Amino acid sequence: MNRRCWVRWRDSFSDNRKSKIQNRKWVGISAIAFTFAFGGVVAHSQQAGKMFRIGFLDSSTASGSAVLLEAFRRELSKLGWIEGENFTFEYRFAEQKNERLPELAAGLVRLKVDLIVVAGTPSALAAKNATASIPIVIASALDPVGQGLVASLARPGGNVTGLSSLIELNTKRLEILKDAVSKLARVGFLLPLLGGSALEVPLKELRAAAVALKLKLEEIETQADAKGLESAFQTAKQKQVGAIMTLPTRPFFAERKRIVELAAKYRLPAIYSQKEYVDEGGLMSYGADYDDLYRRAAVYVDKILKGAKPADLPVQQATKFEFVINLKSAKQIRLTIPPRVLERADRVIK
Repeated sequence: MNRRCWVRWRDSFSDNRKSKIQNRKWVGISAIAFTFAFGGVVAHSQQAGKMFRIGFLDSSTASGSAVLLEAFRRELSKLGWIEGENFTFEYRFAEQKNERLPELAAGLVRLKVDLIVVAGTPSALAAKNATASIPIVIASALDPVGQGLVASLARPGGNVTGLSSLIELNTKRLEILKDAVSKLARVGFLLPLLGGSALEVPLKELRAAAVALKLKLEEIETQADAKGLESAFQTAKQKQVGAIMTLPTRPFFAERKRIVELAAKYRLPAIYSQKEYVDEGGLMSYGADYDDLYRRAAVYVDKILKGAKPADLPVQQATKFEFVINLKSAKQIRLTIPPRVLERADRVIK
């Protein structure tokens, strides 16, 4: 072999060798990439194939909770959770009978649900007493720390987390009521019968605010049913109150239409904790946007079902608030809302 041929053979051999090495490297890289890709598909398929079971526990009624549950379900859908495809709901409503909550909570635990969503403090307490392992997400509660549901807002610990509305809003509602109703001296405050320790903090705050505003607070306990509410409004008239407030509770929310009708019947100006009362014809509302709270609860459900621990998710407080006035209702009870109050409203229904 002459030198020219030898050089050509050497170069050819070298090129072939490099090509084979590169091919082997490419095959190896492709195999690794395929492994990761296929593994990801398998993992995703396994996750997608699991049918999660979510419990929902509420002291209220199905019809009373429907509007808020709709906001919750819409947000879950946006996050990729489709009822009947990758999760199912187990609804449990105590129908205004808190004594039923412990057994309803225990029933959800026996079903081995993956997570429990609760509405309000009584439901949250019942769920927490029933399980220390199943994650619990509070859609709304006034004082989760004071009621012993969590260790702190920043570090809830345990298996409970979620959203909290603010106790201080009761004081703000009382201030608005005084500004809206001229010469107001006496306010009727509707309380759920046997509210227990859950009422201690909000009542303490409100009593102090009433003294500061030079208002007489008439506390009227009542059952949240037709007979009880009618009697409560009769008592309010007998005590010559000039306006009505209600404590933000699940039983009152479920009966919001009846409460609004009674306020109109007895011609009593009233301020409520949620805009849904005004949507039913109520006069005014100031409070947290509960649609927003339930949407954020859905985000926490999504995080937990994907592996997050409740103990690592801080309890979030309400960040959106609304002040709504219904001038149709004001006209019905012959009340003139001062311009300075109307100017502060986020929405005015004419």
